[in-house]
Amino acid sequence: MTQQLSLRRVFEEHPDRRYIMFGGKGGLGKTTFSAATGFWLAKQGYKVLVFSVDPQASLTDIFKKDIFGKGPVEITCGLFAQEIDADQRIKEYQDEIRSKILDMYGLDKVPEEIENYIQAAAAEPAMEESAIFDKVVDIVVGGGYDYYIYDLVPLGHALYYLSMASVYDEWIRKITHLREEMEKYNKMAAAMQRKKETEEDHILKELQYIQHRINTSSRILTDKQKTAFFFAIIPEEMAILDTRKAAKLFERFQVPLSGYIVNRLLPASLLSENIPEYLRNRYTMQQGYMKKIGEMFGDQVLACIPEFERDITGLPMIERMACAMFEG
Repeated sequence: MTQQLSLRRVFEEHPDRRYIMFGGKGGLGKTTFSAATGFWLAKQGYKVLVFSVDPQASLTDIFKKDIFGKGPVEITCGLFAQEIDADQRIKEYQDEIRSKILDMYGLDKVPEEIENYIQAAAAEPAMEESAIFDKVVDIVVGGGYDYYIYDLVPLGHALYYLSMASVYDEWIRKITHLREEMEKYNKMAAAMQRKKETEEDHILKELQYIQHRINTSSRILTDKQKTAFFFAIIPEEMAILDTRKAAKLFERFQVPLSGYIVNRLLPASLLSENIPEYLRNRYTMQQGYMKKIGEMFGDQVLACIPEFERDITGLPMIERMACAMFEG
C-alpha cells in the first residue's frame, strides 16, 4: 500500500487546523496519538494543550504525572495536559445554580424543593457527559494555546459528545423562544411588572450566554479550516468494519475527517528472526488486512505505526511514538 500523503504533510499544508481530534474504538491508541502529537507540535515551538474528555485518567498514566482534575499541567516546554474531573465540574454546576437562584430572586437560602432538585439532577446518567462537554467549551472558548488536542472517548460516547452541541443548541433555542413568547403576555401592574422583567431579563441573558458558548464550540467542531479529525485503527477485521461505520456516522455531524492512522503493525523484520509460528501467522494476517485498509481508505491512511516492545508511557517512549507518526 503506497502512502501518497503523510501525517506531517497534512499538518504542514493546513497550518490553520488548530483543533485536533483523535477517535476510534477503545484501546487502539487514541490517547497515545494525542500525547505524541502534542509532544511533536511542542517541539516545533507551539504552545499545545492535550486534554482528555474520557472520565478514565489515561493521560495521567501516559505522561506518568498526576494531572487529573488539576487544570492545565505543564508536561514539558510548550506542552500542557489536562484531564477533566466530571465530579468536580458537577459540584461547580450546583454551586453556580445556587448562586444564580439566590442572586436572581434575592433569596437568603435556596428553597428545599429546589435544593432537592439540584441534588437529584446531579445524579442523572447524562450529567457526567454534560459536565465534561461544558468544561470543553470553557477550554476551547478560553483561548491561550496554538493547538488544542482532544483525546476523545471511545466511538459510541464520542458520537454522543459530538452531538451534544446540536442537542443543547436546539434545547436552548426552544427555551429562549418560549420565554420570549411568555413575555408578550406578561403585562402586570407597573411595580410588579418592572421587577418581573428585571428577573426574566437575567434569565434570558443567561440563556443567550449559554447558547453563544454552545454555538462557538459547535462551529469549531465542524469547521474544516480549523479542525482535523483522525481515526486510530488497527489491522483487524472488526476494527476496520467499526471504523468504516463510525466514519459514516461522523459525516452526519459534519465532522471534518482528515485521515486514518494504522497502529500496532508488526514489522517485516520479524520474519528474518526465529519467531513462533503464531507470530508469523499474525504478520501474514495483518498484511491481508492492510490490503483491505488500502482498498477501503486509500491515500487517507497517513501513517503506519509499528508495534512497540513496551507500553507508550513516559516522555522517552512518547518521543519514539512521535517520530514514528511524523518522521517515519
